[in-house]
Amino acid sequence: MVSRRQLLEAGVTRETLRWRVGRDWRLLLPGVYALQTGLPSVWQRLVAAQLVGGEGAWLAGSTAASLHGITSAPISMPIRVLVPAPRRSRRISWVDVRSTTLLGERVVERGPLRLGCLARAVVDAAHETPDERAARGVVIEAVQRRLVRLDDLEHWVDARGRRGSARLRRILAEVAEGAWSVPESDLLALVRTSRRLPPPMANPILTGPGGETLTSPDLWFDDVGLAVMVQSRRFHADRLDWEATVEQGSDLSTMRVVVVGVTPTALARDPEAQLRRIERAHEAAARTGVRAPVTASVRATVPLGVTG
Repeated sequence: MVSRRQLLEAGVTRETLRWRVGRDWRLLLPGVYALQTGLPSVWQRLVAAQLVGGEGAWLAGSTAASLHGITSAPISMPIRVLVPAPRRSRRISWVDVRSTTLLGERVVERGPLRLGCLARAVVDAAHETPDERAARGVVIEAVQRRLVRLDDLEHWVDARGRRGSARLRRILAEVAEGAWSVPESDLLALVRTSRRLPPPMANPILTGPGGETLTSPDLWFDDVGLAVMVQSRRFHADRLDWEATVEQGSDLSTMRVVVVGVTPTALARDPEAQLRRIERAHEAAARTGVRAPVTASVRATVPLGVTG
């Protein structure tokens, strides 16, 4: 991938350029050429997108988030590019070039590519995503994998101003409360709608009477010792997390903890039915007057990580 300006500066004449294009070279974007005639790879498209942005351009938003390793933000079209103001925003084929006055981020160079910092990329990717569950997935993944700090995400939400900030702040609030996956976030939002349930703790640290660490439930109602668990292998960080969930009866039930299991499918198909199950379990536990001898403490929800 090479720009017209680079070719001319390298000594290629305009006549040679006109002759080559369509024979040996391909015009990929205005002023950007592939020195081949075949279809460009994704990597070549990324380089071309940065070149069409011009000097000082960098990849941003969902494009940068994906290149930083966020799997819930796959590379898709349009490729997101930021350029410093006062240069103008414009859409060029499959490239979305946006002008920005926010120039304080640390740009990471990866070969010929320049990537915006991960914290800003995550915030912008969540803003770009029309589906709120998908947006939550981007933020939750970045925080759960300890790639960013919540403080840094909040900084970039503040820096963006009011545009789209309400949804972003709502997502950050859910993550700060301890939601570690999109189904957990759905569950937390669902429980909040209940007029019969007290506020739960999300992913608390549970210890038994002897100080032993117990399985951490997704939601915990401390007044009655009720645990709610999302049962899905896909949304657990690793095999050990999943095994801990599967084996929850061996420690939580031994401590007389009431456990309500829900699945992402059931939450999506009939959330009201799942809420009623949790409400009934909470009421039944309250009627017994017996609470498990378990201590719950709030887990740190702002993990430190490497960020820009």
